Amino acid sequence: MTSTATAPGPAAPAPGPPPSPPDGRDRTGGRSGLLGLLDLPGQGVRAIVRSAATTPGRLTVIAVGLVLLSLIAGLVATLSVQNRDDTISGVIDHREPLAAAAQQVYRSLSDADATAASAFLSIGTEPPELRQRYERDIAEAGAALAKAASDASDVADAAPVDVLNQSLPVYTGLVETARANNRLGYPVGASYLREASELMRAKILPAAQDLYRVDTARLIDEQNSATGFPWAAAILMVALLAALVVAQVYLTRRTNRLLNVGLVVATAAVVVSLLWGAVALVVQGSLVGSGQDDGSHRVDVLVRARIAALQARADETLTLVARGDGGAYEKDFGANAAQLVGADGQGGLLGEARGLIKDGEGVTRVADATKAANDWLKAHKVVRAQDDAGQYQEAVDFAVLEDKTDGSAPAFRRLDDSLQAAIDVGRQEFLDDTHRGDNALTFLAPGLAVLAIVAAAGVTMGIRERLREYR
Repeated sequence: MTSTATAPGPAAPAPGPPPSPPDGRDRTGGRSGLLGLLDLPGQGVRAIVRSAATTPGRLTVIAVGLVLLSLIAGLVATLSVQNRDDTISGVIDHREPLAAAAQQVYRSLSDADATAASAFLSIGTEPPELRQRYERDIAEAGAALAKAASDASDVADAAPVDVLNQSLPVYTGLVETARANNRLGYPVGASYLREASELMRAKILPAAQDLYRVDTARLIDEQNSATGFPWAAAILMVALLAALVVAQVYLTRRTNRLLNVGLVVATAAVVVSLLWGAVALVVQGSLVGSGQDDGSHRVDVLVRARIAALQARADETLTLVARGDGGAYEKDFGANAAQLVGADGQGGLLGEARGLIKDGEGVTRVADATKAANDWLKAHKVVRAQDDAGQYQEAVDFAVLEDKTDGSAPAFRRLDDSLQAAIDVGRQEFLDDTHRGDNALTFLAPGLAVLAIVAAAGVTMGIRERLREYR
């Protein structure tokens, strides 16, 4: 029988995995490939939720939350205290010296203007001491301007610095021209001096006053910043304390144990942080505020009094330089004198300064300044009476000579010296109070950081002991 052979057909394909459902899920219900990777975060969240449904899981969540809150609160509190400490250091080392330098610019320029006028009134060669005083004033103004301009970071203080830098050489040139003509006996010298004084009053001194105002405002802003309440740190620390108390109540109910040593340690660390921080910040704020009230605020009043006195002194001498044509200068003198001591000789800026000083050396210094101011105003009346009576040279001598003990020049010098001494006392009190305020924060920033770490460690150890009971 003949068999018929058939050709072998193609091999049947090996069985493969069943096709995935259309939505990308495998047979176990999971998503395959990249879609499965997208499910990992969701699975992690669901795992955390499932774990938190158990007591060990809840304890773990509580521990992690308290540790993070401890570290965040400690970090914020530490940075807040450190920032305040840096602000106080900046006030002491940077901002207050700049305000003092700006004040020195105004004082030196005003005194230079008055001294130049006094020297111009002298017959023949000007007195060497007046020339030296003028040159010293200009040099001091330049040095103080360089210091005050070192922080000219915006338009508010760059503009007055530019005016001063551009106008001061013009002023000194006019004064030198006036001196040269005066030595030769030319009457035009007085015109040059009046032009120089007008430049000083209309442009230079207002720019110096603007610079002083800007630096003083910045000083006050930084003082206020150093006494502000650290709300963020306080809220976080109180929230941490409340969370620790709630956690201990929860553990007491779940474990029937009255105290958890670790959480007690953490709570104690937070309480110490709050008490230490509160006491240190209250003391620091009080001392910095005292430095502002008894120091910088008083100094500002005294500086304005000194500015008024210096302007009045320049008015007094320029009235004589004008030789009968100085009515405007005399009017300005009256306005500045009223600003200095008021209508009764006991008010004005000096009266305001007396009201700000309760005790100490400043009381004596301001009293001396008030007496000297009234002596000067009496001497000024004598000068005006002599000038109006045609006794011009006698009026000049009484106004500018230092050897006349009851004259205008010695009285004004006593006033200026007393005001400078009172300003120095106020600055020193400001520095002393602010330094003591800075000392109140000593070790607070690192202390808060250490206590935050202790709180976090206490939470970790306290809850870890409870977790071991479930193993």
